[in-house]
Amino acid sequence: MKDVWKQENLIGVKKINKKKIAITIIIVILAVASIVIGGLYMSNKQIREWIDKNIFRKEVEQDTAITIELNEGQTGNIYAFNRYIGILNQTRFTIYGNTGNEETSLDIQISNPIFNSANRFLAIAENGGQKFYLITDKSISWEEEVDGNISQIYVNKNGYVAVVISGTSYKTVVKMYTPEGKEMFTTFLASTRAVDVSISNDNKYLAIAEVDTSGTMIQSYIRIMSIDKAEKDPTNAKEKTYTSEAGRLITNVKYQNRNKLVCMYTDMLTEIENDQENVLVDSKDKKIIFQSVELENNASYVEEKSSGLFTADSIVNIVNIDTKETKQYTVNYVAKEIYTYGNIIALNLGTEIEFINTGGWLVKRYIANQEITSIVVSDAIAGIIYRDKIEIINL
Repeated sequence: MKDVWKQENLIGVKKINKKKIAITIIIVILAVASIVIGGLYMSNKQIREWIDKNIFRKEVEQDTAITIELNEGQTGNIYAFNRYIGILNQTRFTIYGNTGNEETSLDIQISNPIFNSANRFLAIAENGGQKFYLITDKSISWEEEVDGNISQIYVNKNGYVAVVISGTSYKTVVKMYTPEGKEMFTTFLASTRAVDVSISNDNKYLAIAEVDTSGTMIQSYIRIMSIDKAEKDPTNAKEKTYTSEAGRLITNVKYQNRNKLVCMYTDMLTEIENDQENVLVDSKDKKIIFQSVELENNASYVEEKSSGLFTADSIVNIVNIDTKETKQYTVNYVAKEIYTYGNIIALNLGTEIEFINTGGWLVKRYIANQEITSIVVSDAIAGIIYRDKIEIINL
C-alpha cells in the first residue's frame, strides 16, 4: 500500500516539473527573441522602419487621419496646445480634442494673435495691440490690457506670464503677471529691444534677451532678473547681465531644469549655469540649417550633409542639457522646416513629416500626396493644415 502511494506521489511531482520546465523554456525563448528583435530594431534601419510601419503603426497617410473641417479663411490662426487644437476665427476661439470633436468655444477679442503655451496654460495676445488672455485647460482664467503694442507673450508651466511691449517712450517694456492675473512688476529697457523672454520653472527668475542696434555693430545681452526682488524694487532686481561678443545676434532664450538657461544665437548655442555662459554648440564649420532651444531639457540643431552629387541628408542633433550627450537622427532629405515643442521635433520634408522625440526615435511619420505648407505641434498632438481641413496626428 505504501509503495502505491509513493508511486502516485512521484507521478504527480514529475507532472509539475514538466509544466514548470515548459513555462521556463517559453519565457527564455521570448526573452531571447525580445533581445534579438530589440537589437535589430536599434541597429538595423530597414528592420526598424518595417517594425515601425507594420507593427507599431507609426505611419499615417493623408486622408486616413481624423480631421477638423475648416471654413474659408480659417487657416491662419490655428495653434496646438496641451492635447488640443484651437482655431481663432472672428473673435471665437474654438477648441477641439484629439478625436476631432469640438470641446468648447471661447470669446477672445483678438484678430491677429500671438500664441504661447506651457503645460495646461495658453497665453494669447493681440500682435501689435493691447489685449491678452490666459487660458487654463479650456477656460479663460483672466484677461488684461496694456499701454503700447504687444510684441511677444510668454507663459511658463506654472502659469506666470511675461508680456513684451513696444511703442512707448521706452525702447521696450516687460510686464510680468501671476497665474491669477495680478501684475507683479514692470521693467523698462531704455536703449535695447527685447527679442525673447523666459521664466524659470521655479518662478524665481526672468531672463530677457536684448539687442542693441544703435552702434556700428549689433550688441546682444542676456539680463537675468530676480522675480522676488523685482516685486519689491524693479529698478534693483537685476541679478546679472551677460554681454556677447560684438556682432553676435541672440534670437531665443529658454529656461530648462535646475534654472539652466539655454541661449540661441545665429551662430551658436550656449548654456548659462552657475553664473557662467558656456558654449554648447558652435556652428562654425558646420552647415546648420535649423536650430532650436524650445524643447524640454534639450536643444537641437539640424545639419545638412552631402550624401551624393545632387543629394543631401539632414542630421538632427539633440543635445541633452544635463549630460551634454548628443543623439542623432538622420533623414535622407533636406528638411524644409522644423517645429519643436516639449519632447517633440517635427521635420517637414515636403510631402512627409517625421515626428521624433528627444531620445532620437521616430514617434510618427505622416505621408501626404501634396506639399505640406503648415503644421502646428505640441508634445501630445499635431495638426497638418490644409485649405479646407486639419488632419490630426496623436503623438
